[in-house]
Formats: sequence, C-alpha cells, structure tokens
Amino acid sequence: MNKALSILSLLLLLSFAGFAQDKTITVMTYNIYHGEMAYERGKSNLAEIARVINKYKPDFVALQEVDSLTGRSAALNNGTAQNLAKELATLTGMQGYFGKAMDYDGGGYGEGVLSRHPATPANHVLPNPEGGEPRALLIVRAEVPGLGPLVFAGTHLCHQFDGNKIAQTEAIVDILGDSQAPVLMGGDFNFRPESKPYDIITGSFSDAALVKGDPQFTIPYDEPRARIDYIFFSPGDHWQVLDVKVLREDASDHMPVLVKLKLKE
Repeated sequence: MNKALSILSLLLLLSFAGFAQDKTITVMTYNIYHGEMAYERGKSNLAEIARVINKYKPDFVALQEVDSLTGRSAALNNGTAQNLAKELATLTGMQGYFGKAMDYDGGGYGEGVLSRHPATPANHVLPNPEGGEPRALLIVRAEVPGLGPLVFAGTHLCHQFDGNKIAQTEAIVDILGDSQAPVLMGGDFNFRPESKPYDIITGSFSDAALVKGDPQFTIPYDEPRARIDYIFFSPGDHWQVLDVKVLREDASDHMPVLVKLKLKE
C-alpha cells in the first residue's frame, strides 16, 4: 500500500510539474535579410536560420524581410522561387504564414510567422503617409495548450520616415488594443528606445527586454550598436518575463531575440 501511495504521489507531482511547464512560452523575432547570408552574399541563409530556430525551439517566430516567390529568392535557390515562410516551416516542423506588405520582383515581400500550434492568420497593411516601402502587421490567433487563446503578431516598420513609423505604431495599437486574449508581438521596429514611436508602443505594450533588465543591441551582428528588434507583450498581470537573449548568430545582419515568458495564474 505504501509503495502504491508513493507511486501515486510521484505521478501527481510529475503531473503538476508538467502543468507548470505548460504555462511557459518561448517566442523569437528574426529579421532574415530576405533569405541571403548577410556576410556571404549570393548564398541562401535558410538552412542557417532553420538551424537557429531548431536549436532554441520557440513556440512562435516573427520573421521580417520575407520573400514569397520572388526572382530574388529564385536566384538564391538554384532558380526555384520560394515562399520563405513555407520553406522555413518545412525545415523546422512548424506551420508557416506569409503576410504581404508589397509586390516585389515578380512575387511578394513582407512578414512571416512560424507557429508550433494551429493558427488563424490575418494580415494588415500599415499606413505609410510619407511614402516609401509599404509595411504590414501579420497576426496569428492560436489556442495554445496550457495557455488558452493567444495572439502573436509580427511586423517590420518603415526604415525611411519617422512620420510613417508614428502612423504605423498608432495603427498597431489600434489593431491589437482590443484583443481579449494575451498578446505577444515581435519585429524589427526600426526605432530606438528614445524615440516617439517607441513611446507610442510602450504606452500600450511592455518591452520584454526592458522588463527583464539590461537590454542588448540587436544590430548589426559584426558591430552591434543599436536596439531595434523587440518582443512586446500585453501589459497588466498576464506575463512574467523569465529570460531574454540576443543570440550571437550571423546568418543575418540582425541578431534574433529570444524571450521566454510565463502566463501568470
């Protein structure tokens, strides 16, 4: 009887431990430099990007500078045009989604999201009142075991005009602000923490690296001097930031940002 009780107690402890683990989630943002090795031009970086993702096994990845069926992707992949989000999904065993920001070189260019969980995507083209490259916000809604409904979003804001970045951050706040589910968002925001667009975003969302402490530069890999890649999350009592890492990987000029969070009870 005592042995049976001991085994039962052990099983219960393992069950509770597994439940606690299920409350954690790991997310990544990665600007993939349109699928080309940043420091070895003319060579595809998809295998390297996939290696990094497979090493850290995030639940969601926000991808920026994603080509879909462009001539550029064909030139880097033996003449075969590729949807980079779908290719990376295949290489990582995840589900891949593409959100077009603009037409480019016979195909599309924009955002990608990888998810380990079945998800419903929605793409939103963002305003660019001062012209320049169009930008988008790609959102996926997923039911995550142990966490429930979750919204994950990825974006890449204008690198040319401050007016665009202000309009785009305001639009993002409007689009995501009414979500009833917890929100996580990653991207190359092309702004620094001392800027007005950063203030707009952090008026509604929390900066994971700032919350954790000691934020690190994310670009460029060979001489880091700026922090423009972020993971933001819905504020309040939803999330506890467990870990933030800027990964020293050189497949792109941007280094990926990896964040582990726990959904509070």
